Amino acid sequence: MPAPLLEMPPARRIATNGITLSVHEAGPKDGLPVVFSHGWPEIAFSWRHQIKALAAAGYRVIAPDQRGFGASDAPAPVEAYDAFALTADLAGLLDALGLKKAAFIGHDWGGALVWYMGLLQPDRVIGIASLNTPFAPRPPADPIELYKKIYVEDFYIVWFQTPGEPEALWEKDVDRTFRFFLRSSDTTAEAFAELPKERKSLALQKAFAAPEERWGGGPFLSPAEMKVFADTYRASGFRGGLNWYRNITRTWKLTDHVRQHIPHPGLMVTAGRDVVLTPKMTEGMETYIPKLARAHVEDSGHWTQQEAPETVNRILIDWLATLPRG
Repeated sequence: MPAPLLEMPPARRIATNGITLSVHEAGPKDGLPVVFSHGWPEIAFSWRHQIKALAAAGYRVIAPDQRGFGASDAPAPVEAYDAFALTADLAGLLDALGLKKAAFIGHDWGGALVWYMGLLQPDRVIGIASLNTPFAPRPPADPIELYKKIYVEDFYIVWFQTPGEPEALWEKDVDRTFRFFLRSSDTTAEAFAELPKERKSLALQKAFAAPEERWGGGPFLSPAEMKVFADTYRASGFRGGLNWYRNITRTWKLTDHVRQHIPHPGLMVTAGRDVVLTPKMTEGMETYIPKLARAHVEDSGHWTQQEAPETVNRILIDWLATLPRG
C-alpha cells in the first residue's frame, strides 16, 4: 500500500476538446461537483490532501492533469494553450461526465484558469475559488510588454517566452529543479516588497544557478512526495506547462471583447509568505467579483494547499457549503 501522503484515486483518460486528459475522481457521484485546477510546475497530485478531504465531506471531486501536464495530452503547437482552449478542456470534461456545472478551485496558473472559466464559460460555473492567484482584469497593453517595463529583462515570465532554453534548464536535473521550486518561503510578502528592485527581479534562472544553501526557505514535502513530481516531469518534460506562459499575449489579444465581470460566488485565498502572488495584488477584486469572499493563510508560501493542507481544507469546505446546489 502507498504511504498516506501519496494516496490518489486511480486516474482514467477522458476525451475532451480534441485531446485526452488524465483525470482523478473521488467522492459520491451525486455530490456537488468540484473541479481542481493545478498550477506550474505541478500536476493533479498537488491536490491530494484536498481530494481526500472534500470527497470525505460528500463532494464529487474531479482533478485532471491539465493540458500539457503529467499523463495528459500535450499538443505540439504553442498556440494550443490559450485561455479559450484551456477553459474548453474543462467544459468538455463536464460534458464527458454528464455534468452541467461545477465549482472550480485553482492554484497558481490554475487559479488564473478558473477565473477565466467565469469569463469564458460562465454557464458551467457554480462558484470559483482561487488560491494565491488574484483575478487581474485585462490590461490596456500586452502584459509581456508591461512586464518588461515593470521588471528587469530577465524576469522569469519574459524569459519563458522563447521555447527551448527554459525547458533545457529545468530538465537537466529534474530533482534539483523540484528542490528549487517546491520550497517554503522564509520571508513575508511585505518584507520582499521592501527589497531593492534588483533583488526582486524574480529571475528564477539566476537564482537556480546559485548553491542550494543560498536558495532560502526549505523543503516542506517528504522525499517520496518530491519523487512523484520529479518522476512525472522526467517522463513528460516541461514544455507543455511552459506553453501556458507563451500564450499570455495571445489570450490578451483574443479577449479584447470580454467583459471583465464574474457574477458567481468567489473565494480568494491569500498567503502571507507568497512573494510572487502577494495578498496586496488582490486589492480591488470586489469591483469585478461582487460576491467575493476572502480567506488568508499567514504562515504559507506559494504552495498553499500543500504547505497548509488542513487550513485550506477547512476554508474550502466551509466556502463550498455556502454555494447553491441547484
